[in-house]
Amino acid sequence: MIENFINEVLKVSLALFIIVDPLGNVPIFISLTEGMSLEQRRKAFRTATIVSLILLLVFALIGQQILEFFRVSSQSFMVAGGMLLLVIAVKLLVFGGWEEKKVSPESIGAVPIATPLLVGPGAITTTIVMLQSSGLAATLVSVLIIFFTIWLVLRYIERIYKILGTTGSTVIARIMAIFIAAIAVGFMIDGIKYYFP
Repeated sequence: MIENFINEVLKVSLALFIIVDPLGNVPIFISLTEGMSLEQRRKAFRTATIVSLILLLVFALIGQQILEFFRVSSQSFMVAGGMLLLVIAVKLLVFGGWEEKKVSPESIGAVPIATPLLVGPGAITTTIVMLQSSGLAATLVSVLIIFFTIWLVLRYIERIYKILGTTGSTVIARIMAIFIAAIAVGFMIDGIKYYFP
């Protein structure tokens, strides 16, 4: 029982880490906070971590109710979510990242860092789908693990950026995009199997 729970936590955590991709987004985080003081940058990253954690926890806790409210089956959501993730993966592979408009330093932590960069359609989709397949407890633990990792990345982002550089971060982002595409295909296959066993 415990071993199965640990396996589920690892599975969900890995999927969320690949989707959120904090390391691949390091150059974007740096460029969005360019010109800020160290304290302003850290405040923006604290805001981003708190807002994105709350968003994902909300979807982890009431994801099932959201599906029921809109009368959407989990299998249909898996197919639709898989298609959406596939589009995101293609966008990352072709364009190399997100294209966001300039925003004020006051709100940059919430938008676009918290959403859509950290908690975008991909992370929300993955959380709701994993809630269906792995259960509430494993999903909640995984969300907390991922956001502790995100906090570490944002806390030491300057050092990480110096180590990875622009090229290293770009390579990581592209590799992660391939894994996102693979996860997306898996979601679609699992959903389609329900209708065509």
